[in-house]
Amino acid sequence: MGLESNSMPKIVIGDFGYTLEDVPHLSDFIPDLPTYPNPLQDNPAYSAVRQYFVDYDDTIAQNIVVHKDTPRGTHFRRAGPRQRVYFESDDVHACIVTCGGLCPGLNTVIREIVCSLNYMYGVKSVFGIHGGYKGFYSKNTISLTPKSVNDIHKRGGTILGTSRGGYETKKIVDSIQDRGINQVYIIGGDGTQKGAAVIFEEIKRRGLKVAVVGIPKTIDNDIPVIDKSFGFDTAVEEAERAINAAHVEATSFENGIGLVKLMGRYSGFIAMYATIASRDVDCCLIPESPFYLEGRGGLFEYIEKRLKEFGHMVIVVAEGAGQEMLSESLNQKDASGNKLLQDVGLWISQRIKDHFSKERKMTINLKYIDPTYMIRAIPSSASDNVYCTLLAQSAVHGAMAGYTGFTVGPVNGRYAYIPFHRINERQNKVVITDRMWARLLSSTNQPSFLSTKDVVEDSMDNKKETPNYALLENGFADVHK
Repeated sequence: MGLESNSMPKIVIGDFGYTLEDVPHLSDFIPDLPTYPNPLQDNPAYSAVRQYFVDYDDTIAQNIVVHKDTPRGTHFRRAGPRQRVYFESDDVHACIVTCGGLCPGLNTVIREIVCSLNYMYGVKSVFGIHGGYKGFYSKNTISLTPKSVNDIHKRGGTILGTSRGGYETKKIVDSIQDRGINQVYIIGGDGTQKGAAVIFEEIKRRGLKVAVVGIPKTIDNDIPVIDKSFGFDTAVEEAERAINAAHVEATSFENGIGLVKLMGRYSGFIAMYATIASRDVDCCLIPESPFYLEGRGGLFEYIEKRLKEFGHMVIVVAEGAGQEMLSESLNQKDASGNKLLQDVGLWISQRIKDHFSKERKMTINLKYIDPTYMIRAIPSSASDNVYCTLLAQSAVHGAMAGYTGFTVGPVNGRYAYIPFHRINERQNKVVITDRMWARLLSSTNQPSFLSTKDVVEDSMDNKKETPNYALLENGFADVHK
């Protein structure tokens, strides 16, 4: 979309190297706003809770792996209900929009935003924007009530419809202002969150009392800072089923090869985690890890060795892997600004067939499986449903408390409010010099395909991208060990 936000970070510095990357608040640009008692204090559901409300000073540390002389480091504001709110329930007119590609859990997030607003805060006026960003000015709205969204979590997709592109800031904010909307919940990936940041800036410029909240969505899990994105666990589970099918095909034929292409335009998390979960994969190829086909130590040599030793093989390839080797580059982008990719699965399948039939004179039986759209369209799993519920409730608590211009997500297992610029500054990627990738290599026993130069470059790139972060053991780029 070519969107840029000019917002200055809201930084609070404390003792012993403590830094709070705070999120904007309506009171920052609208003076003398009235506040009201939080209706949760009279909500029977919270009657047994020992502490109703989050303390104002509660923050979540981004880095939890420390040494005795480590500064306290970067923190984010803790998510949750506040003692005072900046909206009266009857005055709230909230809208929800879903943008970009499909992902398991979209309907669950929609459902829980509606139910949280209604059941916890008594908000009755909630509606959906149909068809993504362009729906603000070109589509009808959909009234959303707890009754109308009651069972939508059992369906895949989004009941609101979605689209890529269609972003026009002035038209969108004009629509928000004309409709009297004062809470906007935007569910989408990095491009969508960039759009949300620009919408917030325009709303702030106009001095409107409108809370803009992002709920990060990407099936590839390529959004930084947060532990993971919703729908990721479901995607890994469904991907494992495709891998199991490929394994059955491969083991049923002489020199059988099952090749599965999974999502992962720039980040190979689904391929990596599905490979480790399956334990039937012999080779996993992801965008972050260069590989080559021919010559000593190449993929063809490894395939031949594997077939001679075991008689079959399963290969998993992320959609963004090996793009630099494909003969033609599309040099085109979709409406969301993502580069259009060649089908690496079909390409590598044909290269494997040609190599073994023409050069090695060896008969192979290769079966190619692409479950991409089957995975995107399924309902979310139980764990993702829980995650979506916590995301939605945290988002609603933040908006009612007057916070705006933020996205919500778990940081080291605790839910936090994160400024848009941190979500939009880069993409989360697998660190191939980290322990998680090493675990995968030890599981598949595949060659790393890495030269010393590749390792040095990856380590240098990772230092440039994550100068102050610690690495967890999950292979996420925000996290180091």
